[in-house]
Amino acid sequence: MSEGWVLNASPIIALAKVDRLDLLEGLAPEICIPPAVVKEITAGPEDDPGRCALESGWGRRLPESGLRPEVLGWSLGAGETEVLSVALEKPNWTAVIDDATARACARSIGVPVIGTLGVVLRAKRQGLVGSAGKIILDLRQSGLYFDDHFVRTVLKQVVGEDWKP
Repeated sequence: MSEGWVLNASPIIALAKVDRLDLLEGLAPEICIPPAVVKEITAGPEDDPGRCALESGWGRRLPESGLRPEVLGWSLGAGETEVLSVALEKPNWTAVIDDATARACARSIGVPVIGTLGVVLRAKRQGLVGSAGKIILDLRQSGLYFDDHFVRTVLKQVVGEDWKP
């Protein structure tokens, strides 16, 4: 059982754009955001929904912490590196990251990982949303890319929905 989720920028930005940060709150016992992620998001446009959410106090900010050498060796971005370093320090914490290389790093060092699509699918399985497909379509329309074949497959296999883009 996960004790908390450490969030990277992409899931926050993507879910904020479609007004679904509530999914993170409904699924995670605790939501934490490392300093590099806060810096990345708040450096964005003033009207960005993710930035607005953080500036209004959404999510718990983490203090600066040490970066783990096993993560540094992957040459990830500052946010991904902090997210994975924090998750590695906290047993049973999950990293919420979309970047494929960062997800591979997480798996290699034994950190549980979930991405934005996984958040939506888990929310559907737990009854927090009526349609995962609708949220995925909203995410795509807001700029997050998902391959049609992949979405069709996971929607059907994981939550029993048909994909109608």
